[in-house]
Amino acid sequence: MTHSYNITGMTCTGCQAKVQSLLSNIPGVTAVDIDLANSKADITMSHHVDTQTLQAVLAPYPKYALSEMHRHHAPVSAFSMDEEEDKRSFWETYKPVLLIFGYVSLVAVLISVTAGLGWMTGMRIFMSGFFLVFSFFKMLDINGFADSYSMYDIVAKKFKAWGYIYVFVELALGLAFAVGFNPLLTNVVTLVVMSISIIGVLQSVLNKRKIQCACLGAVFNLPMSTVTIIEDALMIGMSIVMLAAMR
Repeated sequence: MTHSYNITGMTCTGCQAKVQSLLSNIPGVTAVDIDLANSKADITMSHHVDTQTLQAVLAPYPKYALSEMHRHHAPVSAFSMDEEEDKRSFWETYKPVLLIFGYVSLVAVLISVTAGLGWMTGMRIFMSGFFLVFSFFKMLDINGFADSYSMYDIVAKKFKAWGYIYVFVELALGLAFAVGFNPLLTNVVTLVVMSISIIGVLQSVLNKRKIQCACLGAVFNLPMSTVTIIEDALMIGMSIVMLAAMR
């Protein structure tokens, strides 16, 4: 079943991620979809969770106030992410990610082709641009990113500080790929970090959890989807190819 609630006090995507994280951790809550602009939350439950329980988890944060809307939705299938599908088109939804990939790919191809550096160097330039750009957006609201990331990443769920550390790991990897620092170590770290990251993404997508993707921090409202899996898988694949080429 999915119930709707009013939630006041949310002023930014960081607030949205915080409230979403708190409510998602309540036993019985399977999905939380927050409409920040309208101060509304649709909460899907495997069994009824009373309003007092929802309010109790927000009590330590007095700025957030939850109240019933007295409107209920029909039960949803276990295979449905939410009763109301995102009305945006694929392009409208993933425009930021697609543009970033397009720009980074274009720069990598132009540099490698015009300078005659080869496709391996082009791949290294792409990976550098990927990590630098994505870490930049996370830096804009690092607290919001950490809150969002802790909702699905298997490490950040248990150790929230990993969300903050992860941003600087991405930055370090971007710089390492840019200057060609210790290719073996850089690619091994990339493979390990991205492999761990993709586990939480796969779990969320396969479980049909409708939550905000933290790949671009809390700046853009991107849903977790197969696009997120492709992002992580691409970096894993590239690191494997580069490691194989060193043999």
